[in-house]
Amino acid sequence: MLLQLQLLRLHLFGWVLVFSLTPLVLHAQSGGKFDQADKFRQLEELLPTPNGFRTGSGAPGPQYWQQQVNYDIDVRLDDENQKLFGKEVITYRNNSRDTLRYLWLQLDANIRRPNSEAQLAATSSGIDRMSFKQLQGMMVRRVFDGGIDITRCVDASTNQPLEYTIVKTMMRVDLPNPLPPGGTFEFGVDWNYRINNARLIRGRSGFEYFPEDGNYIYEMAQWFPRLCAYTDVTGWQHKQFLGRGEFTLEMGDYVVRITVPSDHVVASTGVLMNPDQVLTVQQRQRLEQAKNAKEPVFIVTPGEALANETSTPNGERTWVFKADQVRDFAFASSRKFIWDAVQHNVGQKPVMAMSFYPKEGEPLWSRYSTHAIVHTLNVYSRYTFDYPYPVAISVNGPVGGMEYPMICFNGPRPEKDGTYSARTKYGLISVIIHEVGHNYFPMIVNTDERQWTWMDEGLNTFLQFLSEQEWEEGYPSRRGEPADIVGFMGSTNQVPIMTNSESLLQFGANAYAKPATALNILRETILGRELFDFAFKEYARRWKFKRPMPADFFRTMEDASGVDLDWFWRGWFYSTDHVDLAIAGVRRLNIDTADPNVEKTLRRTERGRQPETLSSDRNKPLAKYVDAFPGLKDFYNEYDPLDVTAKDREVYEKFVESLSNEERALLQSKQHFYLIDIKNVGGLVMPIILQLFYEDGSSEVLTYPAEIWNKNNELITKLIILEKPIASIILDPRLETADVDLGNNFYPPKIEKSRFQLFKDSRDKPNPMREQRAADSEASGGEGGEQ
Repeated sequence: MLLQLQLLRLHLFGWVLVFSLTPLVLHAQSGGKFDQADKFRQLEELLPTPNGFRTGSGAPGPQYWQQQVNYDIDVRLDDENQKLFGKEVITYRNNSRDTLRYLWLQLDANIRRPNSEAQLAATSSGIDRMSFKQLQGMMVRRVFDGGIDITRCVDASTNQPLEYTIVKTMMRVDLPNPLPPGGTFEFGVDWNYRINNARLIRGRSGFEYFPEDGNYIYEMAQWFPRLCAYTDVTGWQHKQFLGRGEFTLEMGDYVVRITVPSDHVVASTGVLMNPDQVLTVQQRQRLEQAKNAKEPVFIVTPGEALANETSTPNGERTWVFKADQVRDFAFASSRKFIWDAVQHNVGQKPVMAMSFYPKEGEPLWSRYSTHAIVHTLNVYSRYTFDYPYPVAISVNGPVGGMEYPMICFNGPRPEKDGTYSARTKYGLISVIIHEVGHNYFPMIVNTDERQWTWMDEGLNTFLQFLSEQEWEEGYPSRRGEPADIVGFMGSTNQVPIMTNSESLLQFGANAYAKPATALNILRETILGRELFDFAFKEYARRWKFKRPMPADFFRTMEDASGVDLDWFWRGWFYSTDHVDLAIAGVRRLNIDTADPNVEKTLRRTERGRQPETLSSDRNKPLAKYVDAFPGLKDFYNEYDPLDVTAKDREVYEKFVESLSNEERALLQSKQHFYLIDIKNVGGLVMPIILQLFYEDGSSEVLTYPAEIWNKNNELITKLIILEKPIASIILDPRLETADVDLGNNFYPPKIEKSRFQLFKDSRDKPNPMREQRAADSEASGGEGGEQ
């Protein structure tokens, strides 16, 4: 698109400014197009109606409720056969207004049955290459049965069997009597299942085998039958577990006794209740030292972990953990673990930050893991609420990155020689920040992951970006900056963020990067840091240990900031529009002084600047007919409409006499008026940010709110009045809006620069005859060949 500056004059008369340019583009949209493209239509028709449970402000209502589920669990890890045996007593309190006739439990491990719905529904986009490990994993999944076997389900008060029905990854337990509002029911479940090799059957849980020393690391998650959430929004949330949509759970208190081989070290959700029975005197002393240390202290040293690798267990030990007000429970166990710890105060609350890892994680893990935990707690707590739990743990094992209350699993390791790449280093720090950060979203702000992935992954990735940027100068964050999302935003194979987890396309970009970037833009460009940080913290405070829905987030952010953001949620979360704003035209106007000496001189000068056409130049030598007959020439052959006449001066003098002093001052104004046309190519409305470079070498940035598009979201014209002339303009100069095409952001248009490589032509082509002759020659000792 060729952009050319149009120089125009504007005439002043009476009290109205009239521009010598028609038509202007400030037109209304016509027909049915307006409704379809109304970017500022309010969301109330899409959001649920506020009620006593959830208010129109986005806060929990006076009648808000949620269920309470407590667990008392005994679990035994069979290290010889890689099996898990468990029994639990579940106490379910019905805080809803409904009478319940049955309860639904999640049996997540059933996803690992060969005939699971996740397996049968999996599709392929074709295969052109595959690693041996990938193929081995596919073959194992065809036969490995890692589903949960329920061996007992009883009423805890009578020990009578309960009727139950397993529906894929869900289990319905029929109650002996209806459970009224406020009622409590206790029941017991026994189960067992085979633990998957997580290096072959990937997932959020499993074991890793180390053939060099014959040992295992177990990272156990989704390992016990857990209650489904029952909410005011969905009733029972029992959407089947297909792998992508994670978990929707109830808050509760846990006591868990974990029995493992005597030489294992266990990391777990909760507080260790019996250190005297499972730790040595030295290890307990080191834990005390860690409470006052400035750097992490080894609780289990590398030497002790190495000795454990070759030890023979003398029976089993039971580690007892207690965790209050958590929505889930996970643990890890291995004789290979090195363990380090340091106590860190978050607000006034002491938190033990700890890391567990094998020697294969060194030297990377002892250097960075626990420090990354501490840093995460500091930053996240500043933007939300003080971390409420007593421990925060990072474990290295086969799971690449997964989060649970107080504990997370993280995969990056150095090379075998102890060296590591920058990607591995920052990958470890980032995944620890991300997974520890999940304690806030969704472990405490307890969102429905099965339905809305973005509500935890997107918000968490946003805070991860803020934390990474506070780790060190120039931290190589992968997500958060608007410029990093433009490839995805401009792609066609995508769905809105507000899409069920299992139906998302380009999962990582859609559920992690796009919402994180949107929030960063909202913070930096739309609201500003002060307003955003207050509103975001208010959302976290309101829904701490409660279950928000998308509308609660949207409404709270508007309620606490005082800014209507429906256009923002509609564009970024409910559509696949992208940002592509373009400078479509620039016109400069100056006030017409009405003085004929000034105006006609300017017009004559402008006329003289007009290029001579090719035909006119070539026609000059031609003989002209009127030159042969001079009598044909009259007044108009000498007349120049740009000559100043006495009449012109008289009209001007009368005009000036009619003006007040203020009007005369306006008439003599030297200001420059610019009409700048901005076209919305991508469809997503955003603020317009213009950097103006003036002819005197100075510059300034002008920002116009997104509401500039509220009457026409395709093309707007902005009039700006300046003291000096513009030399050039850049749209979105600091890359704030995720604009996918920067080529149309410049006036005058910018020559795009790039580079290309030169290479030599190669004449070598596959030649089987030559290769066979070479092989024959080598086989015969180098002799022979053509004679």
